[in-house]
Order: sequence, then structure tokens, then C-alpha cells
Amino acid sequence: MRVLVRPAQYLALAAYILFLGFPLLWLISASVKSSGELNSLTVSLLPQQWHWDNYTEALDRQGLVHSAGNSLVVALVSTALVIVIALPASYVLARLQGKIRAAGVGWILVSQVFPVVLVILPLFLILRTIGLADSLAGLTLVHTTYTLPFALWMLQGYVSAIPVDLEEAGAMDGAGRWTVLRRIVFPLLMPGIVATAMFSFVSSWNEFFFALVLLQSPENYTLPITLNMFIGGEGKVSLGPLAAGAVLAAIPSIVFFTILRRRLTSGLMAGAVKG
Repeated sequence: MRVLVRPAQYLALAAYILFLGFPLLWLISASVKSSGELNSLTVSLLPQQWHWDNYTEALDRQGLVHSAGNSLVVALVSTALVIVIALPASYVLARLQGKIRAAGVGWILVSQVFPVVLVILPLFLILRTIGLADSLAGLTLVHTTYTLPFALWMLQGYVSAIPVDLEEAGAMDGAGRWTVLRRIVFPLLMPGIVATAMFSFVSSWNEFFFALVLLQSPENYTLPITLNMFIGGEGKVSLGPLAAGAVLAAIPSIVFFTILRRRLTSGLMAGAVKG
């Protein structure tokens, strides 16, 4: 019986990976199919004829590259702001006890209850008042504000998992507060920081509703707004170019994950050795 356990585990893992990757495979297949084949009643994963013109049309139409640059700037800046703000705040939130911590956790939970449609109008009025309604800077602030509560929740969980004894041991060895944080806490917290950065980046990169309401100028459009332009006024969808654009839109997220995956999978106790 034990001999069959390991093959069954690998089989289950392969089935799970196939289940997760099938939509992406179907999207890639649709991106190289002709319009006639996409509208055909015959369903097949492999295209009958490779139609690479979809990518050319997607890049030529609607300013896709420029919109991707806008999305990249907003996602990177908002992710950096979220990490810079959430890192010290989560440490304080995790180490505090009593009513202050309860109030902080309560604020995080309450902020996740309100639907987006409820806060979009006040946000738009505030941004219009300060002159940031139709700008990437205003959208960056909105993404940072909207992502920050969940990032705090994630990071404070990672901080709480770090034993306080490690910090006390470093202090007993003569290390100051900043040295303890830099050489013990931060290395142990690195997987949490990377996971939070991934979440913040993907949330900002894929966000559609805030950008749809706040941005009016075509030169400020982000990538989800531009992809939405492939839907015609009468609801007619250019499926091939839209699929090609969606494939291109997924590349930056994959690259971002690839760059940070080493940090994400690093040992949680690596910093204890350095301390």
C-alpha cells in the first residue's frame, strides 16, 4: 500500500497543475486561432491553422504597449508604497497587546467589508478636489489604500510567527533595536514580504473598476481598460486579438513571480542563524 502512495501523490499533483493551467493553455490556443475557427461550433485545443496576426493586431490597436507601461508603473509604485507602509505597521500591530491591537485588527476587518462600489464615489470626489482624478498618481494612491489593509493582515501574521525570544536573545547579546530588526526580524520576514509584494502587484496589475471610473484620458488608460476596448459598441468581441492581448498581459505577472520566487521559497529560519 505504501508503494502506491507516492505515485498517487504525484498523479494528484499533476492533475491539480493541469486543472490550474488549462485556462491558460486554452487562452494561448485561442490567441493563435483565426476568427472563423473561434466562432466555429467545432471545439479543439490545438488550432487548425496558426494565426499569429492576432498578436500583431493586438499590439497595433488601442495603444496596448503604452497601457501596459502605465499599469506597470502603477503596480510597481503602489507595491513599493504598500510594503514601506505595511512593514513597520505590521510589526507594531503584531507586537502590541491590548485595546490598541484590537482596534487595529478591527479596522482591518471592517475595511474589507465595504464593497468597492460604495467607496468609489467618495474617492473620486476627493481625488477631483486635489486634482488627481484623471492621473496615474491618483490611481496609485487608490490602489495603495485599497490593498494596504489586507497587506497589513498578511504581514502581521508573519511577524506573529517569529518568536519574541529571538529578539530578546539578540538584545541580550548587545544588539540594538535596529540591529535586531535588520539582522533577525527582516530576514525571517522576507518570505512574508515577498508574498505580500506579489499579492499587491497582481491586485494592482489586474484592477479594473477603479481605473474605469477614475481615468478618462486615453493616454492614462491601464491595461485592463485597454483590453476592454476590444469589445465593440454593439457587444461584438474581437476574440483573437483579445486573447492575444490577454496572453501578453499575463507575461509581466509571470516575470514578477519568477524574479521573487527564490525569496518566497527561502527558509523561514535563515535569519536566526545570521542573528
